[in-house]
Amino acid sequence: MTTKTDTLIIGGGVIGVCVAYFLAQRGRSVTLLERNDIASGSSYGNAGLIAVAHAVPLPAPGVLTQGLRWLVDPASPFYIKPRLDLELIRWLWRFRGACKEEKVLQAIPVLLALGQASMDLYDQLHVRHPLDDAFQRRGRLFLFRTRAGLDHAAEELDLLRRFGVEGAILDSAEVQDRFPLAAPTVIGGIYYPNYAHFHPARFVRGLAQLLRDQGVALRTQTEVLGFETRGRRVVTVRTTRGDFQAENVVLAAGAWSAPLGRALGLRLPIQPAKGYSITARRPTDYPEQPVQLSEEMVAVTPMGELLRFSSTLELAGLDRRINQRRIDASRRALREYVQGMEGLEELELWRGFRPLSPDDLPVIGPSPAHENLVLATGHGMLGMTQGPITGKLVAQLIAGEPPDLDLTPFSPARF
Repeated sequence: MTTKTDTLIIGGGVIGVCVAYFLAQRGRSVTLLERNDIASGSSYGNAGLIAVAHAVPLPAPGVLTQGLRWLVDPASPFYIKPRLDLELIRWLWRFRGACKEEKVLQAIPVLLALGQASMDLYDQLHVRHPLDDAFQRRGRLFLFRTRAGLDHAAEELDLLRRFGVEGAILDSAEVQDRFPLAAPTVIGGIYYPNYAHFHPARFVRGLAQLLRDQGVALRTQTEVLGFETRGRRVVTVRTTRGDFQAENVVLAAGAWSAPLGRALGLRLPIQPAKGYSITARRPTDYPEQPVQLSEEMVAVTPMGELLRFSSTLELAGLDRRINQRRIDASRRALREYVQGMEGLEELELWRGFRPLSPDDLPVIGPSPAHENLVLATGHGMLGMTQGPITGKLVAQLIAGEPPDLDLTPFSPARF
C-alpha cells in the first residue's frame, strides 16, 4: 500500500508536531510518521523549560579541560563514555573546533533570537488553544552553594547582558524570599526572568490532538525502514506500515535523525545525549518556581501536580541502560539544595536521548543532497525551547515564504 501526501514528516516529538501545526495552518496536506507514540522520546521526560536566556553554547573555552576531568567520573554532569566510535571521534573534533570565544560570541545572539521567537509563539499558542499543560512564566532561579560557582555564573550573566539578557544576582536572604525551600547552605542565586515552564508531553500531545481534529494524519507505531531516491529527490519512504510518497519530506527524528540520514547518504554530526529525569508528586508547599541546582547541573521544575528533577548529559551512544550512580547523584543534590525533599513520592524514572550537534546549534534547512528534503534536528537540550520557531521556519521554507530568521547559522551544509 502506498500513501501520498503533500508533506511527510518523520518524527513525532515537539519539532515534528510543530512543523505539522504550522504547515496545517497554511492549508497543506500533512502526514506525520512516528515510530512509537507522540512525544515518546526526549519530548516526554525533559525538564519542561522554555529557556530563552540559556544562550551560551555547550562548546566554550575551557569546556574540554573540564570535560577531561568529568570523563573519568561516570556520575559527573557531562560524561563521555570511552569507546572506539568513529562518528563520536569526528563529533568531538568538531566540538573542539567550536570551543572558541569568537564562536561563542557568534552563537549567543542566534540562540537568543531562536528562543525569543519561540517564546512569542508559545504565548500565541496558549491564547489560541486550550492546552492543558500547566504553562507558566515565572522565570528561573539558579541556586549556588559555593562562591566559585556563583562567581562563574555572575561572569556568564555579565556576558549575556551584553546581548540584552536580563538577570539579577541575589544574596541568600533574597533567594529565601523568592524560594523559601532553599537550604541554609545556599549562599546566593541568579534569577533570570525570561524563562517559562510547563508539562512538555502534555503540550506536544495537546497540539497533536488539535491536528487530529483538523484532519492531519498522525501515523504512530510506524517505523521508517528505508528510502527510495531518484536523482536529487526522495520519492518513497518505506515503513513498517506501507510506503509513503510526498512532494516534501521533513526529517525531524531527533537522536534518530543521524542513522536515518545515513540511509540517505547524509552524514549528520549528531550524537545522542542521554539525560535522566525523576518525576514525583509535587509537595503542597512547593512554590511555582523552577530552580537550577547549579553546581550539580540539576533542573527542578514544577509541572502542575508534579515535580520533575532532571540532569546530566551522557554521550554513550544509543545505550538505554540506566546509570544508577547518576540517578543517586541527582537525588542527593535535590536534598542538599532544597528543604523537605526527603519524603518525595517518586512516580517515574525516565531516560532519553537529545540530538546534540557539535556546535550546539540546531540543523534547520534543505538537505545539501536532496531538493525535496528539509532537515529539522540537532536541537540538543533546547528542543522544547526552539520547537515552535523551528516548526514555523520549516513551514515557511516548504511554502516558499521568506523565513522569519536568517537560516545561515543552522544550515546543514555548515558541517
